[in-house]
Amino acid sequence: MQTQVPREEQPATRPVFVIVTGLSGAGKTEAMRALEDLGFFCVDNLPPALIPTFAELCQQSGRIEKAALVSDARGGEFFDDLFEALKSLERRRIWYRILFLEASDEVLVRRFKETRRRHPLAPEGSVLDGIRAERQRLEPLRGRSDIIIDTSSLTPRQLREQIGNQARALAPTRGLAVTVVSFGYARGIPIDADLIFDVRFLPNPHYVPALQPLTGNDPRVEEYVFGWPVAQEFMERLGRFVDFLLPQFVNEGKSHLLIGIGCTGGRHRSVAVANRLARHLRAAGYEAVAKHRDVDRPGTDPDPGVETP
Repeated sequence: MQTQVPREEQPATRPVFVIVTGLSGAGKTEAMRALEDLGFFCVDNLPPALIPTFAELCQQSGRIEKAALVSDARGGEFFDDLFEALKSLERRRIWYRILFLEASDEVLVRRFKETRRRHPLAPEGSVLDGIRAERQRLEPLRGRSDIIIDTSSLTPRQLREQIGNQARALAPTRGLAVTVVSFGYARGIPIDADLIFDVRFLPNPHYVPALQPLTGNDPRVEEYVFGWPVAQEFMERLGRFVDFLLPQFVNEGKSHLLIGIGCTGGRHRSVAVANRLARHLRAAGYEAVAKHRDVDRPGTDPDPGVETP
């Protein structure tokens, strides 16, 4: 990964705009999902000529603080207008950052073969020829990019983590870094936690045979946990609580906060809640990551009082 020197500091009163571009098959769709989790308003495959108009609409709305858009080779001839669009943004003093994704030829060829998709620059020809043509076409844009990520050896989750780690470069945060740690009470609480929330009262996926071998990182487990009204109300109340509490820590000059979310084994409920709380905090403008201390450890006997049908 390469982070280049910013063109200028972002004025605090202006929205953040991130333009996601790069090679086809390099992971732009996954990057947009990660940015959406960070609270960005996302638009896919926007023609470059419309970028300045889109940026102005976001400014005028007064409600969109962070926006991200994909502009790439799928735009055909419109892609040639991208540099003019960037000049227009600069003339209008609209602050932006460019996130460029790339990968090796071998990896991109393999990804296209696995998905059986055609390359946008070689719909009837060789995938490799299309990749090379696109790489050459994008080279000037790559040179102007603020963050360059090579996804050749990254899994989708690792890519999302890297983008999360770059959140401060893409969008200023509120000055407080938050780590949300899931854990199992069976193995003790995190000794460095500032706040602890016990979620053992939530319905337990351990008792669902299809979910027992999974973890809270699996969408099926998360859907089960938050399919219960008690979990929905808990997250709503927890969100309001941290929205009130965290600015108080900021005012006191605290730079890092560790929030512990605990269930019995640390594999299902606490993981799902920690992930959702971290997303809530990122959407609110904080630099927040979720870590799972016990997610890969063998399960333990569940609480007897939270069995669900």
